[in-house]
Amino acid sequence: MTHSDTPATGGALARLTQALGPDVRKGLPPVERWNPPYCGEIDMRIAADGSWHYMGSPINRPALVRLFSTVLRKDPERYVLVTPVERVGIVVEDAPFLAVEMALEGEGADRQIAFRTNVDDLVPVGPDNPLRFEEGEHGGVKPYVKVRGELWALVTRSLAMDLIALAEEREVEGRKLFGVAVKGGFFPIASVDPGELS
Repeated sequence: MTHSDTPATGGALARLTQALGPDVRKGLPPVERWNPPYCGEIDMRIAADGSWHYMGSPINRPALVRLFSTVLRKDPERYVLVTPVERVGIVVEDAPFLAVEMALEGEGADRQIAFRTNVDDLVPVGPDNPLRFEEGEHGGVKPYVKVRGELWALVTRSLAMDLIALAEEREVEGRKLFGVAVKGGFFPIASVDPGELS
């Protein structure tokens, strides 16, 4: 769902925070600072559709999925769930999160975009939370937004269409690129010149 017509004090992120109500998390565990021993793999998988599975069965408790999501980290060799005392590997089929809601405010260089993920992370697009675009398996474009650390959210197909509709052509370092401008930054989708990738 895109909220581009409703003005809000404090920008797009504030609007999403307000929509979540009092249950929004106040902070996340400092998983980047924890370095416990690796204890092997567990039979947990995050499917490409964002659903979490344990021992072949879906985890149907949203609160439990959110809890696990707060201790997820991407190490160089694998995704892990990490606590102060142990670190276990899990399987992630695509991205660990989905961006399921987008808030949009302003235009051009002043545009702000924020996403809400399927586990209620609020992600304002910018230098710390860039967009990236990859070619889909059957053609087309798959946008991702960086959530934290090396964890990314795949933008759902309906929101991807809204996001790509904001794209414009710009010349960057002598190359004509097609991309999305957000908060003074520019996130390339593809080269305008045929045969050249961004």
